[in-house]
Amino acid sequence: MPTIDALAERLSSYLEPEQINQVCRAYHYAEQAHEGQYRRSGDPYIIHPLAVANILSQMHMDPQSLMAAMLHDVIEDTAVPKDALVQQFGDTVTELVDGVSKLTHIKFESQEEKQAGNFQKMAMAMARDIRVILVKLADRLHNMRTLDAMPPDKKRRIARETLEIYAPIANRLGISNIRIELEDLCFNAKHPMRSKMIQKAVKAARGNRSELVDKISDSVKKRLKEEGLKARVMGREKHLYSIYRKMKEQKKSFNQIMDVYGFRIIVDNADSSYRALGFIHNLYKPVPGRFKDYIAIPKANGYQSLHTTVVGVGGVHIEIQIRTEEMEAMAHNGIAAHWLYKDEEDESIGNQRARKWIQGLLELQQRAGNPQEFIESVKLDLFPDDTYLFTPKGRIVEMPKESTPVDFAYSVHSDVGNTCVGCRVDQQLAPLSTKLYSGQTVEIITAPGASPNPSWLNFVVTSKARSNIRHYLKNQKHDQSISLGKRLLGGALSMFQLDLNEIEINHLEHLVKEFGAIDFDIILEEIGLGTRSPQAIARRIAMFALGEDNGVSSVTSEGVFSISGKEGGVMSYAKCCSPIPGDDIVGFSSAGRGLIVHTSNCKNMQDMLDQTDKCLPLIWDDNIREDFSVTLRLWVGSGRGLVAQLAALVSEADGNLEQISVDDKDATLSVVSLRIGVQGRKHLADVMRKLKKNKAVNKITRQKNAV
Repeated sequence: MPTIDALAERLSSYLEPEQINQVCRAYHYAEQAHEGQYRRSGDPYIIHPLAVANILSQMHMDPQSLMAAMLHDVIEDTAVPKDALVQQFGDTVTELVDGVSKLTHIKFESQEEKQAGNFQKMAMAMARDIRVILVKLADRLHNMRTLDAMPPDKKRRIARETLEIYAPIANRLGISNIRIELEDLCFNAKHPMRSKMIQKAVKAARGNRSELVDKISDSVKKRLKEEGLKARVMGREKHLYSIYRKMKEQKKSFNQIMDVYGFRIIVDNADSSYRALGFIHNLYKPVPGRFKDYIAIPKANGYQSLHTTVVGVGGVHIEIQIRTEEMEAMAHNGIAAHWLYKDEEDESIGNQRARKWIQGLLELQQRAGNPQEFIESVKLDLFPDDTYLFTPKGRIVEMPKESTPVDFAYSVHSDVGNTCVGCRVDQQLAPLSTKLYSGQTVEIITAPGASPNPSWLNFVVTSKARSNIRHYLKNQKHDQSISLGKRLLGGALSMFQLDLNEIEINHLEHLVKEFGAIDFDIILEEIGLGTRSPQAIARRIAMFALGEDNGVSSVTSEGVFSISGKEGGVMSYAKCCSPIPGDDIVGFSSAGRGLIVHTSNCKNMQDMLDQTDKCLPLIWDDNIREDFSVTLRLWVGSGRGLVAQLAALVSEADGNLEQISVDDKDATLSVVSLRIGVQGRKHLADVMRKLKKNKAVNKITRQKNAV
């Protein structure tokens, strides 16, 4: 069982006596706060924070992080208030503790919502101080080590959450020691039988392989020594979860995975790494296409190393990693290896990437609609960046696999993404949905006034692109809703012979207060989105402006709302009746969907006409210039090339053929469905006249009530 004395002795190797005393004081404070509390295992609760501090001490973390580790459950699980910690240990340690603490005072509707809310809180704290996540990772690691005391369902839930969020975060920050142990512990918790089987097989294979491993190791050491290169050579074993994942993803047997032998060569500097690579390739034949230079182009988490695969004696494949001592430390402890708080001017690759990623988290949080949307975006963003692309000026940009030019544009800057209209990949024009591969040069073409296309959401893969597109569309819908709401309310007020622009400001303020809105724009937005009735709001305004007894109940027939076709995403045309200019129309305000336009004789609309506060008469604007989809059904006789003839006739009448399908009724009669774009009833009549000229056409009808 760990003790504070043993921890103090370990800390003496890199901390000053005064700093160790501060950590010990935090331990004794936590011990007193948790007195009488026990873990499910039956151990005193203080064992847990002490173990978390021990994990951080192995990473040579600073005193404040160690103090926060000791105190990380005090606010959450004891009666000690946050203010008391500030008085005892200062603002910095208290903020670290608060960042790790869960949201215990808020009631959540589901476990998923609780998880998302807690993670969002922690991410905000990480943006202020990255040590929050390092304390949290150590906390989660000890919880996973002691998971056996939990019931099976809770075990699986915690393991799933750890595998989805915390292990990938450890990977993103380059802390492979914690990532590997978390993955293996999660694997054992989720699939205990599979874990035991692979563990047993690895143990058996290790005995069979030991002789060959020693032989390869001796051969490599001898060659490097002959060349005068100082190096450490060690065997590299795959961990259980890695073996299981490769077996599953690559559909390989255990023996196929274990047929590859792994070694690591540690040298004193980067130049020696490249020299060692040359000697290895001279000793063993390299496998084409299996060399990766992560020293020149580091991974997104700051990892640096040379990777190569060679063929040894007897055709055995050997995977070799070559790196410096500093790179080795970075590979195991990530950002903690070049500790951010030892030197404020430290600009190591790991720290730069960590800062950039956390800044990205902050941007995601600001654009996310709710905590669940935020955590889903983070999950997308947590997987390793494997594609390396170039800007036209030669700057390297790391992107996830299968990224598109739109993802690339948003990675450069959100404004570049928002105004993107095209791209060149390796100097050739390419679609924005093109999948990109390492080594390609990508040039983004922008245009002032351009805006994101909603269809981009169907192919972008990065959370930054997805959240920026959603954020832009959400704001665009907000503006469109206000504009439509203003027009709808203006039309409704004209029934009372009132003009919205002439309503006194105090009447509008009274309305805002009555409905508990932030401002009048919120009420206009709700009208535009269909969640408030323009007639009801107009009636309230009229009561303020005219008085309850001054004709509020008698309205004029004026103020019919006109449709211009420019209302955007807050207005749509009902698919059940497909209205087009020239049809008599009526509007229905649907909550969240805005204004839906139906034909006056639509069957679906008949059931809604009694909802007078949601229905309003509409007319078409004289200047509307849009294509509207309409479906025609043609009963036609048989004939060769008939479909092509019909398509040509639609084109002659300036119609836009969107879809065509044929349903054979019998040997002599077929029904052809044409969905075409027209500008109104007159244009539709022209198209139908053209089609009737074909002798094979017996009858044409406009299809209604088709979804």
